[in-house]
Amino acid sequence: MPVNYPKVAVLLAAYNGEQWIEEQLASILRQSAVELTVYISIDPSSDGTEALCCAICAEHPSVIVLPAAGVFGGASRNFFRLIRDVDFDGFDFVAFADQDDVWHSNKLQRALQAIETHCADAYSSNVTAFWPDGSTHLLDKAQPQVEWDFLFEAAGPGCTYVMSRKLVDSLKASMLSHWQLLQDVSLHDWYCYAFARSKGFRWYIDPVPSMDYRQHERNQVGANKGLSSLIDRYRTIHDGWWFNQVRLIARLVGLGSDSFVRTWLSFRRLQLLTLSFSAWRCRRRLRDKVFFFFVCWMTALIGRKAK
Repeated sequence: MPVNYPKVAVLLAAYNGEQWIEEQLASILRQSAVELTVYISIDPSSDGTEALCCAICAEHPSVIVLPAAGVFGGASRNFFRLIRDVDFDGFDFVAFADQDDVWHSNKLQRALQAIETHCADAYSSNVTAFWPDGSTHLLDKAQPQVEWDFLFEAAGPGCTYVMSRKLVDSLKASMLSHWQLLQDVSLHDWYCYAFARSKGFRWYIDPVPSMDYRQHERNQVGANKGLSSLIDRYRTIHDGWWFNQVRLIARLVGLGSDSFVRTWLSFRRLQLLTLSFSAWRCRRRLRDKVFFFFVCWMTALIGRKAK
């Protein structure tokens, strides 16, 4: 008798990915114990990404390239377009994919088993970052979730996300009602995690890596590893980008009037000092809690805040 596997819509945002996308699509199409369709949205590219994707689409009925929709200028808007334009009727789950990674063959199967086992609505996982010289590093994002982490960080790399139809339908409806404001969100994975947690959906973060996370000079968001990454993170905070994103996401998910959020949402000096003492409620990893505490104090003392 035929087996009725879960149906998964895989959303892949592409831009100048000719060098890697064929290997990535091959790893997606090798997924075990699922029935999937890959939807590709291409930000106008200067290499052969469009031609290659169309050629793969012609050979694989389960790969669909969406019509051109102008310039997105970043992965976030491209993924938002995919959620908006793909019809999810008939699918059980929705997964995100980057163009340059390599999925383990059981990535989706493991994700769906974890969602069922943990009674979750969404899944993400650790990944193994790898570099052209052959070096690798485990990116560990699977620390226990805390009360407010979703307003300050994502649930790990968005390319590991797998979400239930119930969650995605709710997410899509909210996105459509806030479409213009949503265009200012820089990180789609952070926003999706914040939406899910703020609306009471359960999220499971798997400590076992589900994919190999390619690192190269054109990564929009690469591996957060080492002192240089901490310096880069502080620079985005010092320049105001991070504070602006926190405020925007909090308002988009309907928490702008929450009693706790109101105590720090303007990011004034005294508010930052107060927020610093809630670091343990705002980040998952111990190192990040400490970093969060000191960044709040440093920002308060030097008088920089979001505009």
